[in-house]
Amino acid sequence: MKNHLTAIICFLLLTACYKDKGNYDIKMPATPVVSGLDSIYNAVVGDSLIITPKISIEGNDSLLLEWRISAPESSTGFLNFTGPSLRMLFGLHANLYSARLTVYNRKNGIRYFYAFQIQGVTEFTAGTTVLSLDNGVSRLSFITPAGELKPNIYETVNGHSLPPDPLSLFYMKDQMQGDMALGYWIICKKGGVRLSVSSLQDDPTYPHTLAGNFFAAPDSMVVGSMQQGNRAFLTGVINDKFYAGFTLTWNQAATYGMFGDYATGTYNLAASFVSTFINGQYSYIAFEKDKQQFVRISGTPYYYGTQYTTTSTAAFDPTNVGMSLIHMEQINGGDCFAYCKGSDGTVYELKFTVSFTNSPYTFTPIHKRAFIQQDLINENTKWQAAINGVLYIAAGEKVYRYNPLNQELRALETSFNGNKVSMIKLSDNQDTLIAGAGTSLYYMDISTGKYGVLTKTITGIPGQPIDMAWRP
Repeated sequence: MKNHLTAIICFLLLTACYKDKGNYDIKMPATPVVSGLDSIYNAVVGDSLIITPKISIEGNDSLLLEWRISAPESSTGFLNFTGPSLRMLFGLHANLYSARLTVYNRKNGIRYFYAFQIQGVTEFTAGTTVLSLDNGVSRLSFITPAGELKPNIYETVNGHSLPPDPLSLFYMKDQMQGDMALGYWIICKKGGVRLSVSSLQDDPTYPHTLAGNFFAAPDSMVVGSMQQGNRAFLTGVINDKFYAGFTLTWNQAATYGMFGDYATGTYNLAASFVSTFINGQYSYIAFEKDKQQFVRISGTPYYYGTQYTTTSTAAFDPTNVGMSLIHMEQINGGDCFAYCKGSDGTVYELKFTVSFTNSPYTFTPIHKRAFIQQDLINENTKWQAAINGVLYIAAGEKVYRYNPLNQELRALETSFNGNKVSMIKLSDNQDTLIAGAGTSLYYMDISTGKYGVLTKTITGIPGQPIDMAWRP
């Protein structure tokens, strides 16, 4: 008996030590062969989209094709279709959508996934919009990528006019959602209009007037200035108070970007302010025009007033400037420049920095000096701050390049046929400065070593250009 047990144990040990050499005859299921499925499709908004790939698999005719489009603006977030082709009337916006084809083998239950994208397009998908003032009437024009000008496009599309006194034009894109386009805002002195990015019609999804963009609109409004946040919402000074758009919901909700109450406090702000986005939120420096002091506002919005620490008052006291503000500019979220007029009429340049992250919140005045050419600075002066540290200033019939480090002031080479400059705008790569003068746009090369060489002109703008935006 003992010998039998020993033999069995040895057999089991030898079996356990046997090395599996993997000599199996395994037949893997056939994989579908997909052809005719592109990586991206252009779909014309309001037109049919048909995608018909060829799918084949050896010895199998039990395939089911399932289609899914990620569409945040739909009620479920997705559009689903089944069949050998994706066939739909493309009613989404002129945005880029992720999509997926699923090939389902019903014989063995295996699914195969193939990703692609759909780009919604309209005749306004790419191009430049221009806001202008034509004998007291606000105008919107569109310039195609080929350079074709379509003047007065707003009246053509909507059948009525824009509000008077145009100030700004914003192409609203959510940078946290892949630059998703959410429309255009045209801001005027006492109102504004929001447009569909696909059709340039008054927006049917969101509140399409500035008054309608308030949860509780004031009886009347006077806009000081507005800026766009990185989540495609507006902030700014209205009726001397500070407002910030509501973003605590998804960006397809009708309430997204609407204004609640202004930042509570006793204050009256000048129109100009600067902003910095850091640690996931915005902070602002504005100017209280009655008390003539710089004030702090958070993006909630919450008014902190002069609740900051001043490192030194040797250059100037930010809580008691003693002058009226004309304009503020900020470079790269760092150096700030405020141009103020003293009681003697002299325009001063105030330079400062603000620490938005340290506790306590610190304000560091750097210098106060009379501006090098007094006649350039007034309420009608146009400004653009470049990331290389220079400021572009448009005054009268000229545009100047100003370097605050050494106070070098240099007129750009392009002239504007005796017309006053009504607008300047930096391109996205900041190699081009675009000036509006008369009824034309002038594109100037300001890349390294260039000082405003004219590269292109677009004529026929209805009235004086006020602002512009582009969608590449």
